[in-house]
Amino acid sequence: MRKLISLASFTAAYLLVAAITFSGCSKPEEEGKIEVTTMSSEAEADFKKGRELFEKLRQRESLEYFENAFVKDDKFAMAHYYHSLANPTAKGFFNDLDNAVANAENVSDGERLIILALQAGVDGNQKLQEQHLKKLVELYPNDERAHGQLGQFYFGQQKYKLAIQHLKKSTEIAPDYTASYNMLGYSYRNLGNFDDAEISFRKYIELIPDDPNPYDSYAEMLLKQGRYDESIVQYRKALEVNPDFFASHMGISNNLIYQKKYEQAKENCKNCYDIAKNDGERRFALFTMTVAYVDEGDIDGALEQMQKQFEIAKAINDAGAITADFNTMGNILYEAGKYEEARQKYKDALRVMLESDLSEEVKENTRRLAIYNEGRLQLKTGDLEDAKLLAAEFSTKANNANNTFQIWLSHYLNGLIALEEEEFKTAIRELKSANLQNPQTHYQLALAYLGDGNNEEAKKYAEQCANFNALTSLNQAFVRNEAQQMVASL
Repeated sequence: MRKLISLASFTAAYLLVAAITFSGCSKPEEEGKIEVTTMSSEAEADFKKGRELFEKLRQRESLEYFENAFVKDDKFAMAHYYHSLANPTAKGFFNDLDNAVANAENVSDGERLIILALQAGVDGNQKLQEQHLKKLVELYPNDERAHGQLGQFYFGQQKYKLAIQHLKKSTEIAPDYTASYNMLGYSYRNLGNFDDAEISFRKYIELIPDDPNPYDSYAEMLLKQGRYDESIVQYRKALEVNPDFFASHMGISNNLIYQKKYEQAKENCKNCYDIAKNDGERRFALFTMTVAYVDEGDIDGALEQMQKQFEIAKAINDAGAITADFNTMGNILYEAGKYEEARQKYKDALRVMLESDLSEEVKENTRRLAIYNEGRLQLKTGDLEDAKLLAAEFSTKANNANNTFQIWLSHYLNGLIALEEEEFKTAIRELKSANLQNPQTHYQLALAYLGDGNNEEAKKYAEQCANFNALTSLNQAFVRNEAQQMVASL
């Protein structure tokens, strides 16, 4: 499992600042390392134990330590910050982040930059997020976490060479800092360098052989390579270490989906739902089952699982999760060609978000996404000119917001429009600037090359889509079978 502390690839780091504030004191760390600001030494001890567990991807176990820390010091900003990242619900995440931000003025400059970087990521401003993180590394070049977190940010931005640069620096500073070996493995993997990925993951296992995540991460690399049975073996090793490590249970289901063993995959998800410890795990099991139904071609079954997720979110009035669920339902209906039903779900998503008490920046992200969704719908329902106008509006707003993920979506929408107009070279150019970790992008590129008469490139991208082997990916489930059929036909 990747250590991306994000809802949208948010990253953070730690700084050392020698400062005394009105509400607390900054505890000295090693020279050149980052301080922890708290009034309570007991709270600090709990925080550091929680952080250690969090960095080993044992988020659920870390929660109680962060809770103990801010019970002892309710102004402990970094305890609230980490609790937000480990929180199993979107509602909890936003509440915790609000608490971290509220106390950010009374901490060291470094901790403040960490919190501001996360807030910028939530607001969808990756340019500002990067500025905060680069400042962290500039001020604290000898802190392993600073480089590790900036490396994670670049990973999320798909700038893998920059990610590797900072992650390697992190391991040079602290050869036993395991989190960076994990992310190095993923970075090499996404570059297609499986030899170095395996070296990184094996080092990760060597350093903490009694933790589950190293085996889970290695299993995901094997999944990516299509080595499904070997992957399952590694997931089972993770579960031998910790039977409650939920990501590995879902990893097994994911392998079964790619093997088209749908009933086994769904049965595993049902069993895991029954043993889930919190709503986050229950939703994870239901979403993995949703992916299985979509890959199998059972749209009604997929929507039934999404409705169950929605009911969990509705029960605690989790506006962020409800919005996401409506958008996901809309996407499933869109891909099934049920465009008016999809439009209603997208409208519901926007309504829930705008009626919530979440920040204006988060609401504006949703407003922009609604433009993108309507542009896709207009394209499918025959109003090409309206689709082009909406695409232009979305592109302008995404770029003005410095939102990398929506900028990728704008290129994807432009690529779809170019495909519709049979402007295949334009489609290829736009799609190559879209999200290349989205299997659908590769499928659309295959269609563009096919339309342009380049069967060799069309087959290459169709194969990449069919064998992308993303973890729990609804986007791949939407197009995997079609990509396989295209490969067979070429």
